[in-house]
Amino acid sequence: MISIDLKVIEKQDERITIKFNNVPRQYVNAIRRISISEVPTFAIDDVVILENSSVMHDEAVAHRLGLIPLRTDLKKFSLPDECSCKSTLGCVHCRVLLQLDAEANEKTKTITTSELISEDEFVKPVNQDIPIIVLAPGQKIKFEAYARLGFGRDHAKWQPATISVVKYDGENENEIFLTIESNGALTAEEIVIAAVEKLNKSIKEFGETINSIQVPTNL
Repeated sequence: MISIDLKVIEKQDERITIKFNNVPRQYVNAIRRISISEVPTFAIDDVVILENSSVMHDEAVAHRLGLIPLRTDLKKFSLPDECSCKSTLGCVHCRVLLQLDAEANEKTKTITTSELISEDEFVKPVNQDIPIIVLAPGQKIKFEAYARLGFGRDHAKWQPATISVVKYDGENENEIFLTIESNGALTAEEIVIAAVEKLNKSIKEFGETINSIQVPTNL
């Protein structure tokens, strides 16, 4: 019987490295791919500009907001298409409202993520010093931004991992190293756990589908 061995080589909030021993390469590589494309995170997906007298177009502001990593709680919120509200607008269970109302008075002012006000205490920018826009004296920006859970397969703004790589030991073919680095939306450990759960669920569903297929008796 093959002995499966897992060992955490390094673990920080932003980075984790795991050594797999006697685990199929396909399984480890699947975890790597799912960590990038199938683990959901929050990202701003809809922006309502209420006032913008800056030199930056509304579309550019919205694009920049979408790329801001947001801390994510996967246990508290639902994916939009799985939420019981069944609404295209969403509800408090599947979307989070972030607002900003800023103005430059006598001096040029750089507006950062520290001025974004979220209706949820947890879902906030992972860094408070990310620049959003620069306002000249007398200019103002005011908007409402709605964040939703999504997948990296649909848009890069929903990717939780900045690095997801698999390396093989040149001397021992049975040893495989998986390294995940997070953008801060989830911890690296949370990404790996969510990826493994997703993979195991997919394998189980595939097995159930295969078992449900009825082979014709006349073959």
